Amino acid sequence: MPYPVTVNVTFDFSSGPIFGYPFTLDSASYGLLDKGILLDSASNIVDISNVTLMISTNGGYNLLQDKFQLGQATIRILDTNGNWNPQNPNSIYYPNLVPLRKIQVTATYLGVTYYIYSGYTQSYNYTYDKPQNIGYVDIICADAFRLFNLSNVTTIANAVANQDTGTRINAILDQIGWPTSMRSVTTGGTETICQADPGTNRTALAAISMVEFTEQGAFYIDPAGVAVFKSRAEVMATNGTNPTSFANNNTAIPYTNVAFAFDDKLIINQTNMTRTGGSTQTYSDLTSISTYFPHSFTQQNLLMTTDADAYNLAALYCATRATTTIRIDSMTLNLCDPAMVTAGVVAALYLDYFNTVAILNVGQTTTSGTSNITKTLQVMGVAHSITPTTWETTFTTSEPIDGAFLLDSTLYGLLDNSDSILAY
Repeated sequence: MPYPVTVNVTFDFSSGPIFGYPFTLDSASYGLLDKGILLDSASNIVDISNVTLMISTNGGYNLLQDKFQLGQATIRILDTNGNWNPQNPNSIYYPNLVPLRKIQVTATYLGVTYYIYSGYTQSYNYTYDKPQNIGYVDIICADAFRLFNLSNVTTIANAVANQDTGTRINAILDQIGWPTSMRSVTTGGTETICQADPGTNRTALAAISMVEFTEQGAFYIDPAGVAVFKSRAEVMATNGTNPTSFANNNTAIPYTNVAFAFDDKLIINQTNMTRTGGSTQTYSDLTSISTYFPHSFTQQNLLMTTDADAYNLAALYCATRATTTIRIDSMTLNLCDPAMVTAGVVAALYLDYFNTVAILNVGQTTTSGTSNITKTLQVMGVAHSITPTTWETTFTTSEPIDGAFLLDSTLYGLLDNSDSILAY
């Protein structure tokens, strides 16, 4: 295999949301504390790595929609015996090939195992080669966002007034029975305080998204299938920290297919924020408006308890997005490239949302000199495309979604710097 990574794909026919191997008494591998886990139902896990022909995953933050999106995957399986045809009653897996079963992809490199994707089956698309001899099945998967979007909520137990946003998200997850073992939710600290839940009919995902936006934090599903919520302070604290360096001139981790953009798509210079029961709070950046014309954004039904916090949110949101600069929207790591170094393989497997990357792009040299672009950005999306002979990892990158003045930061701790914003 041309890349130095061992890929493992497992399929769990049992129901319930929890991934992993069960705690098994007297087992040398899964009878150890902190190794096996308590599952929600009896597991029935099959390793399908040897019949997997292709893996494609994607997920991350949608910059235009300004929110994290559903993580998706397609797993293509070679089915020489018809075992993966859901309509075949002679299949060894019949009748267990049903939607919303668990599938997980991991990768092992230098003795360390990394999660690549954890999701739930949506559909099984069965096809044949042209002679109709060999069957293939594409298993289409979605992460837990799909489960949250299928769950409607109205009155949320324990969603009372004066909760911090992390506690409110835990209340929503409790309402739909999401396991506590599959959460990493920040509570307490300096998060925005919520008023009582409005009790309207909506999906659990919509309810969580409103809390997430009110806080200006981040809620997403990580590669292990865990629901993660980071507070605004945590998101801001990641800006510019511990960057992993990439370059196209052999001075750092090599990359290809860099995508540049310089446009007005992400500009916001007028904001209107309204909390439930409050008055609309408006903030405008007149310099940005005179330069780029008005770019407005409006959000209603926010959950903070005061108009002052709604105004602070309007100011932060506008200040972070009032200007534009050349962007590096994405770059790709080719794990089969002979020039790929160990640090590059680890980066492809390890980097996740809000990790910082420093990207150097050395342009073409002309008579007027060389045009270099250096950007310090954050990873906001990860996509893997894996076959038996190829592996490409594409990172979506962006400026921080929440700007903040950070003491001692050479990027975000400078007075009179447009990137250094006084947050709340």
